[in-house]
Amino acid sequence: MSLPVCPHLPTPRPHMDWRVYEPHGETRGAGFYGTALEYGHFLWQRRLPARAILCLDRAMGADLAGNEPVVHSWPMPYAAMAWLLTEVPRDLFCGNPRVHFQHYADRMNEPRKAMREWRAWACWAITRRVRPDLPADPRHDVREPTEAEIGAGLDAVGLTGERAGWQAVLDGRF
Repeated sequence: MSLPVCPHLPTPRPHMDWRVYEPHGETRGAGFYGTALEYGHFLWQRRLPARAILCLDRAMGADLAGNEPVVHSWPMPYAAMAWLLTEVPRDLFCGNPRVHFQHYADRMNEPRKAMREWRAWACWAITRRVRPDLPADPRHDVREPTEAEIGAGLDAVGLTGERAGWQAVLDGRF
């Protein structure tokens, strides 16, 4: 039994696996972004929410200018992330996305380190809003940014309008 279609992700091909990334090689541009979104949706529908979330992470690390057609069709997947986190059946493993994003943001490396850090913190903030039942990691000593700081970070390194899209999701509009 598959999970419901996410309205914030492209319809996946009928058969996909990890090899969908091979044609992109080391390139992490628009094609990679679209593939990561599509593969995430594929995994979600096959009842693999944790792996789907990781695909959305990968998509958010793509090297984009913001004017690519795929970005216009499928904006940075904050709405998709919130939707998946609210729709995941509680009997399926999705890990603890709150802890995942906190650790991910705090341990980021290049390329596009600052951009990827702020997007991870943005997803952390979304997770805190839509899944307040998920606990923090009390052993991870890190300064958690405020939502205002995250928004400023997205303004500084994100795509044009990215902060507004993220803020809409935080406000429950997804």
